[in-house]
Amino acid sequence: MTGPVRIPLNDYGVLGEPPEPGEWSPTRTVSVVIPAYRAERTLPLTLAGLARQTYPAHLMEVVVVDDGERPMEPPPMSSAGPLPERLRVVRPRDGAWGRASACAAGAEAAEGEVILFLDADLVLFPEHVEAQMRWHHLADYLVVLGHLRFVPGLDEVPASEVLAAVEAGAVPKLFAEDEATPQWTERRWDQTDDLRAAGFGAFSVMVGATASLPARLLRAAGGLDASLVLGEDTELGYRLAQAGAVFVPDRRSRCWHLGRSTVMRREPDVKRHNWPHLAERVPSFRWLRRHPGRTYLVPYVEVVVEVGDASFEEVRATVDAVLAGRLPDVRVTVVGPWGRLGGGRRDPLGDPSLDLRLVLACYQGEPRVRFHEAVPDDCFPVPFRFHCPPGWVPSRGTLGSIVKHADRQRLGIVSLALDERKDGRVVRARLERTAAMSRARRCAGPGDDLDDLVHEMYGTVWEAGSTWGFLPAAIAATTASPVPGRVRAGAPGVAGGGSRRPLTRPLRRTARLIRRRLRALVSPSAASPT
Repeated sequence: MTGPVRIPLNDYGVLGEPPEPGEWSPTRTVSVVIPAYRAERTLPLTLAGLARQTYPAHLMEVVVVDDGERPMEPPPMSSAGPLPERLRVVRPRDGAWGRASACAAGAEAAEGEVILFLDADLVLFPEHVEAQMRWHHLADYLVVLGHLRFVPGLDEVPASEVLAAVEAGAVPKLFAEDEATPQWTERRWDQTDDLRAAGFGAFSVMVGATASLPARLLRAAGGLDASLVLGEDTELGYRLAQAGAVFVPDRRSRCWHLGRSTVMRREPDVKRHNWPHLAERVPSFRWLRRHPGRTYLVPYVEVVVEVGDASFEEVRATVDAVLAGRLPDVRVTVVGPWGRLGGGRRDPLGDPSLDLRLVLACYQGEPRVRFHEAVPDDCFPVPFRFHCPPGWVPSRGTLGSIVKHADRQRLGIVSLALDERKDGRVVRARLERTAAMSRARRCAGPGDDLDDLVHEMYGTVWEAGSTWGFLPAAIAATTASPVPGRVRAGAPGVAGGGSRRPLTRPLRRTARLIRRRLRALVSPSAASPT
């Protein structure tokens, strides 16, 4: 095997058990980034805990981002505790404010290979940083989540008592574990074998109070969205998933959270605030996108149609069918040599580029259609890309049904055989999962085939396009749209069922020929990993 370890879905168990704290030799550097807003009372306690970590001090720096309207005042000597050896305080850029902006400023200033985000009201157990860093020595695309419990705040527990426990190495004894309140994410951990069985939804439990990831992975995902003032950790988790990340909760990376969280105190208000923002940016939250005709900042599926030598009518038949589908949050990318369409004098009816011009003119006012000279390398952060050849028409429910099938079967690629050309080439459509393609690229070594890697880590399958409601444009014009996955044997048309009017004899003959070819092309033995 070449390249990094290949983790199927979110089952990081293939990495084996990480080393026990204190029984290994760390080498990777870590920057602990702490966004601090009006945290004068609690920040010294968090810093004291960082000063007493078991992770080597020469491999760890601490970057505090002072996000207050004015710089924080130094704590009084009575509440000051030990400080980490390598500590810096930075300010966000002028005009920037909020946790996401502070975390972004800290990540930009950080020098470590790994970035560990911490809230400024945590009291860390001595092994907190080391427990997370064990995983980052095993694979370079992990997001590690710490384990916290909510305990009384400083109004009930004096800071001096907390500092004394830090100095004595007695942080675990400060509070009784069974009397502390678990974070809501812990329930999901319990239900999914610590996220090993969480599949594509593992990202949804990312909480930024204590979470670490490689700096390169954070940059690949685009960093934090500074336009968000709440919910930024969930949205970042979504983009990290699309970048191929695996999410690992570590119960050894423990800490106490002083006081209740904002979610615990004002859950309805937090949801009311966050859901509109997340609906725009996280397509995987389908329950937030129930409007039958809305479009959003981040589409659910990007459909790529390469013009090639297709006619205007063939391209329009495909694009119009996609736009008319039951899945509204789609984006269509039409790929063609648009740069050659000059504006000089020409014969409007004899122009050799007339079909290209007609395609461009047809969708100039459609915001869901864009034009590219070449197929983009990826569609990040859109979760799915669907390649559809022009001249093939999906039914209204086709696209949504294929995506649901890929989710239920946990597939990375679904390939659909549509036809076979005289030269033996297969005309196909193809659904690609962005997370799967991203991880395959991340794990690829010299000579590795990306499709093989996707099959190994997610699963791939070949099926007949006719069973999913695809028809050639000529046949689709004379038949009702078929229901994906419900083919009646012997029914007229390639996909069968619901003919509005009888097919002409040549079209029936064409349909039978396509069915025979597809039966020969599609193997029922394709499998996905368990």
